[in-house]
Parts: sequence; structure tokens; C-alpha cells
Amino acid sequence: MHDEDHFGRCGALFAQRGCRTCVSLGVVDAASRKYAFRSHEPTVLGRHWSEADELESLTSAQGDRDHIAVADSTSGHEREAATLVPIRHVPLLLYGVLLFVAGFGMYVTGVALGIPRYALGLDALRPVQQWLVWYSGIPLLGGFTLALVDVLILLPEKRKRRTLRAGEARDSKVTVALTAFNDQESISQAVRDFIAHRAVARVIVVSNNSTDATLQRAKSAGAIAFNEPQQGYGRCVTRCLTESLRFADTPYIVLCEGDRTFRAADIEKLLAYAPHADIVNGTRTSEPMREYETQLTTFMYYGNIFVGKLLEAKHVGRGTMTDVGTTYKLCERQLLLQLLPLLNPAINLEFNAHFLDVALGHGAIVVECPITFHRRVGTSKGGNADNWRGLLVGLKMIRGLTFGWPAGS
Repeated sequence: MHDEDHFGRCGALFAQRGCRTCVSLGVVDAASRKYAFRSHEPTVLGRHWSEADELESLTSAQGDRDHIAVADSTSGHEREAATLVPIRHVPLLLYGVLLFVAGFGMYVTGVALGIPRYALGLDALRPVQQWLVWYSGIPLLGGFTLALVDVLILLPEKRKRRTLRAGEARDSKVTVALTAFNDQESISQAVRDFIAHRAVARVIVVSNNSTDATLQRAKSAGAIAFNEPQQGYGRCVTRCLTESLRFADTPYIVLCEGDRTFRAADIEKLLAYAPHADIVNGTRTSEPMREYETQLTTFMYYGNIFVGKLLEAKHVGRGTMTDVGTTYKLCERQLLLQLLPLLNPAINLEFNAHFLDVALGHGAIVVECPITFHRRVGTSKGGNADNWRGLLVGLKMIRGLTFGWPAGS
């Protein structure tokens, strides 16, 4: 195999310098310095470059990626994948919003201290109350100023660099990957629902070390099932995507859950939005499309929207975000080949926010699509188990968006 220093880990910088070995093997175009998996079956050290080689190399790569061209298996011609390059910018709007929220919290706390002060005669609270009220103006004004600078001065230039992607929806097949953890009550129904959809080529189920019959029932229902022994939502999602990428006959991969909160019928809507984006993120925030009783409480519902708007503020001008906790999303396979090595599978319940943040931060186009949201079959084991757990997951998401995510392991 071509040495990984020349390909598997040969990022954008190496390609720009013109790696002679890559050029000689036809992996990198000498003129454009672009990686190319060519439709005429390139040879690598005397043998054919296979789909497995492509996946192995890209899933082990780290750092920046240059342009990648992959043969479109549905049409037989080569089509160009999106370029994932880190976008360097200071998220002034995000910092401005957080400062404003902190200042408002200081002000409200200072005012609220007036209640015990007067009711209980605690005059010792007066200096604390005054300090909070007076100095709350600093983060309020600072946050407001940062937000104005980003929105009124910097945003127009950011929007100029983004191009509108348009086109007609293709009659494409998708590979569906379902995450599952002790979902024996629902997994069979979920698999059959997706297999019956006209656009679904196959259903993959990854059981995250379930202790019940989830894996066996998924196989019996017709899914290609795997067990992921390393516990954690991020590891389960990463395994789902890795297994899905092994199938080159579908240009799109649909990630979902096996708990019946989502339905296969919404694939039609995801595909309708596909020409406009690299990732179509299903949002559960359209009120008429939610069942009355779901695991998403009112607190989680609005908290999810708030964190979504923080993600939008961080990448202002690149997308409109209202749901950072949803699993249901459609992704271009070619994009995932580049994105997967950039993700940290060790991140747990906040992984979806991490996924979207990394994608947006590397120039991927993300569009939201309203989807139906149903009552879960069985007991929730994730971040929606209760409001307290939802709060902790939300705080971890905010920390990751603000200070960065842990490095991959």
C-alpha cells in the first residue's frame, strides 16, 4: 500500500507542496494538487486501489483535507466532493451572546436578592446586591457591542464567501444506520419501517454493547447488525458511519435511532433538501410535527433551541440551527469520508453538537429539515432521560462550542 505518510496522513499542506510519490501514483493531480480516486481504477504499487483502501486511508487521516473527487457510483461519472478546510474566525457573536446572558443573569440575581434583604432584614446583602446590579452593565454592554460588530460589519463579508447550492433532487438510494442500546422492544419495528422505504438500499444497526436481545432482533428483522463493545453514544455513531461508508453504491447515508422516535417516511424530505447541502439535519422543533407526549420535555425543547442558536451564532452566516440533539440526519457519503477522521468518538451524549460544530467549522453546508417526532418505545437512556441529565448535556455542549472539544482519542 502507498505509505500512509504520503496518502493516509497526507493532508492539504502535503498536497500543496506536491508530494512526488502521490503524483507519480496518480493519487494527487500534479497540476491541481487535488486527491483523486479515479473511475479508471488507479493502481497503487502494482495493485488496484480498492474502496476498502479509500476508507482505511481516510478514516485514519488527521488534519486538514484538500479537495477530493470520488466516482459517483449512481451515475458512473466523477463528481467533486465538498472541500473540508478549517475556517479560521473569532466567533464574536457567540461570545457576545454569552456575555450578554451572563450580564443579564448578574442583574436578575442582584434584583432577586432584594427580596430576602427586605423580607428578612438582611441588610448585609445590600453591597452584594449593589455590586451585581451596577457591574452587570459591563458584560451587557460588552456582549451587545461584540454582537453588533459581528452582525453589522463582519457578517456581510462572511455571506459573500458562501455560494447558493441549488439543483433538483435525485432519485437516490440511501444506506440507513441506526444506533441502538437495549432497544429490543423497538428495533424490529424500526428496521422493518426503514427497509420498506423505496429509497433505502440497506439498514445497518449498531448495538452499543446492549445487554438484551437488540442485536439478535435487528438481524432477524433484516438489518446488517454489529456490536460496538466500547460504550458511549459517540462511539456508536462513529461505528455506524464507519460501517455505512463501506458501501459505495449509495451517495447518501442516513443516521437515525432504533427507538421509533423517527420514521422512515421523513427520508423523502431529507432527500428533497439534499441538493442544497452536504448535511441535512432533521429538526424536532416544528411544534405541529411533534406528538404531544415525547421524551423531549418543555425544558429540553427550549434548551435545545437555545444551544442551537449558540451554534448558529458561532458560525453565523453559514446556517440556521434549532436542534443540536437530533440524531436523524442525511449526509453525503463523500463528505463523511473527510469528516469522520475529524470527529472524536469519545464524546458521549453531546456528540451531535460536536458533529455539527466540526462540520460547520470546516466549511460543510448544513441545512435543517423539519421532521416528525414520536413517542419513544421503551425507556430513554440518553440525554432526554430527565431534565437534570438534559441540563448537564446542554452545559457540556455549550462548553464544547465555547472552549473547544476534547482532542480525539
